[in-house]
Amino acid sequence: MKLKDKVAVITGGARGIGKEIALMLAKEGANCVLCDVNEEELDKSVAEIEALGVQGLAIKLNVSDLGQCESMGNKVIDKFEKIDILINNAGITRDGLLLRMREEDWDAVISVNLKGTFNCTKVVVKGMLKKRYGRIVNIASIIGLMGNAGQANYAASKAGIIGLTKSAAREVASRNVTVNAIAPGFIDTKMTHVLPEEVKEAMLKQIPMARFGTPEDVSKLVLFLVGDDSSYITGQVVQINGGMLM
Repeated sequence: MKLKDKVAVITGGARGIGKEIALMLAKEGANCVLCDVNEEELDKSVAEIEALGVQGLAIKLNVSDLGQCESMGNKVIDKFEKIDILINNAGITRDGLLLRMREEDWDAVISVNLKGTFNCTKVVVKGMLKKRYGRIVNIASIIGLMGNAGQANYAASKAGIIGLTKSAAREVASRNVTVNAIAPGFIDTKMTHVLPEEVKEAMLKQIPMARFGTPEDVSKLVLFLVGDDSSYITGQVVQINGGMLM
């Protein structure tokens, strides 16, 4: 129980990687607040969290709205009196070639992925600084490091998260608050399940380990970065991609 009595907020926590992270933290004793726009999936996931013997809280949240993020922070403090851990996982894609990309598709991805990370960090970090403890992990992407055709908006948002991570880490390090980013490669989720087989095969050829990552691979890395064993690590971008980018 490495995280006994800690309070963790996970955005995009209703399913996929976010849900797997929440379950991993809950198994180690953390009370988990799951935030998402999908209320139905949220309630199911919180029920799974509570079945592990910890407290859960579901909050419908659009991370791109600062007012909603502030309300979320107040609700968590009202219930748990503190926030120890923040996992900025919420993200969307609106793929398209640059020449054809609509302005609204650019704005939507930047608003959720990058501004959402800023909003949630801004809301929770004040309390972390006050009690001189906090762990923030931002979910970036390999695409933010190497780019990808058809994903200019997504790549820009994830590269922005990396810059935000490093700047925030410098600002809060003296108060025992760490801020790190994880850059996953191709992870086996519902998003990859719908890809054509020939696309999957082409992806696998780029990965030296010849397999997709799993949400559990990512959640294990998150667990390390929010625990005591990583207390001297901050401002880092940890890749988890099977060797695809070195």
